[in-house]
Amino acid sequence: MSAITDFQNKTNTVTTLIKDFFSKGDKRSVSVKRNILASFVIRILSILISLVLVPMTISYINSVQYGIWLTLSSIIGWLGYFDVGFGNGLRNRFAESVALGDSEKAKVYVSTTYAVMGIIVMILIAAILIVNPHLDWSRILNAPDSMNDDLSLLGLITIVLFCLQLWMRLVGTVLTANQEPAKAASLTLVANVLSLAAIFVLTKTTSGNIIYLGLALSVPSALVLLFSNVWFYRHKYRPYLPSLFYVDLKYVRSLMGLGIKFFVLQIATLVLYQTSNLIIAHLFGNENVTVYNVAFKYFNVVPMIMLIIMMPLWSAITDAWTKKEMNWIRNTMKKLNYVWLLLSLLVTIMLLLSKPVYLFWVGDKVQVPFIISAVLAISIVVNIGAYIYSIFLNGVGIIKIQLLLSVVEMIVFIPLAIILGKKIGLPGVILATALVNVVNLGFFTVQYRKIMSFKATGIWIK
Repeated sequence: MSAITDFQNKTNTVTTLIKDFFSKGDKRSVSVKRNILASFVIRILSILISLVLVPMTISYINSVQYGIWLTLSSIIGWLGYFDVGFGNGLRNRFAESVALGDSEKAKVYVSTTYAVMGIIVMILIAAILIVNPHLDWSRILNAPDSMNDDLSLLGLITIVLFCLQLWMRLVGTVLTANQEPAKAASLTLVANVLSLAAIFVLTKTTSGNIIYLGLALSVPSALVLLFSNVWFYRHKYRPYLPSLFYVDLKYVRSLMGLGIKFFVLQIATLVLYQTSNLIIAHLFGNENVTVYNVAFKYFNVVPMIMLIIMMPLWSAITDAWTKKEMNWIRNTMKKLNYVWLLLSLLVTIMLLLSKPVYLFWVGDKVQVPFIISAVLAISIVVNIGAYIYSIFLNGVGIIKIQLLLSVVEMIVFIPLAIILGKKIGLPGVILATALVNVVNLGFFTVQYRKIMSFKATGIWIK
C-alpha cells in the first residue's frame, strides 16, 4: 500500500511541476510556453501525416511522377514570395500596435494588407491565365512530352488555388502576430488531414493520376483558409475584421518599408531551398528529386521542432523589444542555444538510424545513399543555429546585414550548387546550402552579441 501511495505522491509532484511550468512567470512567457506546447502537439501530428503521405503518394503514382510533382510544387511555392513581404511586415506592425494598446491602428494595418494583397493576387491570377497556354511544362520540369497537357492543366489549377491561399493565409499571420501561433498551425493540420483522407480515397477508387493528386493536396488548404477567415473574424478577431473603410494607403509605406526587406529575405530563402529540386531534376533526373526529398522530409522533422519553438517567439521578441525588456530576450536566447545542442544530438541519432528508417518508411522503392543523409544532417544543424539568431533580428526589425548577405547568396548559390553538383554529384547541391548557412550563422551570432551588449553601430544596428 505504501508503494502505491509513494507512486501517487510522485505522480502528483510531477503533475504540479508541469502545471507550475506552464502557469508561472510573466504573461508573455506563459503565453509562449503554452503556445509551444500546443504547437508541438499540432506540428507532431502534421509531421506524422506528411510522413504517411510520402509512401502513400509514391504508391499512388510512381517515384518519377512524384519527383515531377515535387518540382512543380517548388516552382508554385515561389509564388508565395509575391506577397512582397507584406505578410511579415503586417506581423511586426500588428504586434507593435497591440503591444502599445492601439487596436484601431492594428485594424488599419490588417485592412490595408488584405486590400493590397487582394490586388496582387488578382494580378497574379490574370498573368497565369494569359501565360500558361504558352508554357512548355514538360521542358520546365524535365518531364516526358506526353505529360505536357496534363501538366499544363495541373499547373493552372494549382497556381490559381495557391494564389487564393496567398491572400487568405493572412489570417494565420494575424494569429501568429497576436502570439497565437498554435491556432495558425492548426489550420495546416486540418488541411493535411483532409489531404490524407482525399489521397486515401484516390488510392482506392482511381488509378494513378497526377491531376487528381494535385487537387487532393491543394483544394483542402484553400477550403480550410476560407473557413478560418470567416470564423476568426466573426468571433475573437472581430475588432480586426478587414474593412474597406479602414484601408489607408499611407500605411503601405510603413508595411512596405519593413516588408520589402523581408521580401528580399524571402527571395533568398526561395533561391536556397526551393531551387534545389529544379537543379537536381535537370542535373540528375526527377527520380533523384524523390531521393533528395525523402531524405529532406526525414531530417526536416528537426527544423519543424525548432519552428514549433520559435514561432511564438518572433512576435514575443517584438513585444519585449518594444517594451525594452532586454533581460527577457537574453534569457530566452540562452535557452534556445541549449535547445540547439539537444536538437543537434537528435540529428546525429537520426543519421545513424537513417538506413533502417528509410527501409521501414518507403521500402525499397527509394534508395537514399548515406552520404546524402550525412551532408543534409550537417546542413540542418547549421540551419537551425542560424535560424535562432535570424528570428531575433527579424523580431527587432534590424535586418540590413541579412539583406546584404541575401543578395550575395542569391547571386552565388545557384552557380555554386551547379558546380558542386557536377563535381561531386547530388550531395554537392546540398553542400552548397550548408556553406551558405555557415556564413549566415557566423554573421548573425556576431550581430546579436553586438546589439545586446549595446556595442552595435553603423550597419550592425540597421
